Amino acid sequence: MRTRHDAGEAPRDQGEPPSSRQIIWSTLRVIGSITALGAAYFLMPLDHFAASSCVIVLFVGLAVFVALVALQLRSILRASHPGLRAAEALSISTPFFLLLFAATYVTLAAQSSASFGGHLSHTDSLYFTVTVFSTVGFGDITAKSDAARLVVTVQMLADLIVLGLALKIFVGAVRRSRERRSTGAGDPAGETATDPR
Repeated sequence: MRTRHDAGEAPRDQGEPPSSRQIIWSTLRVIGSITALGAAYFLMPLDHFAASSCVIVLFVGLAVFVALVALQLRSILRASHPGLRAAEALSISTPFFLLLFAATYVTLAAQSSASFGGHLSHTDSLYFTVTVFSTVGFGDITAKSDAARLVVTVQMLADLIVLGLALKIFVGAVRRSRERRSTGAGDPAGETATDPR
């Protein structure tokens, strides 16, 4: 029996790249999501939260992040252009992850000035989070207390997971979606509708 590849035909998902309209809508969704996340971060009075809120913010936020990644994986598997959908998912998940730790650092620094050697503004915390994430570590802001060092350690370990595992999972989902479409298999959930992204 001849397969699509034997006959020299291109797989269905690779025959038609995303249209400029789809790319524009995807870009607008990313910009809108990042803007909303950034606005929420800078408008929240994180430096007035109670001490117990620091732990709650971190763990609830990590649970939401895991749920967000799971929803995005399902969307990638169902998308007609999984590569575009995966790029969108990463562009939204990464800022959410960074702002989550930045919010935790603002709250932690507000509870004790000894945590980082002084008060951290929202901008200071975001800057520190990105330097830890990118492994630059300028040293101008450092974790001083045991609690702050513990949270920074959690972020460093989570950074490895986000950079390594999450990227691998998204790329794997794109590959599975393309393979499924090239062999003519249906939607993984048994549905026929696909995400136009």
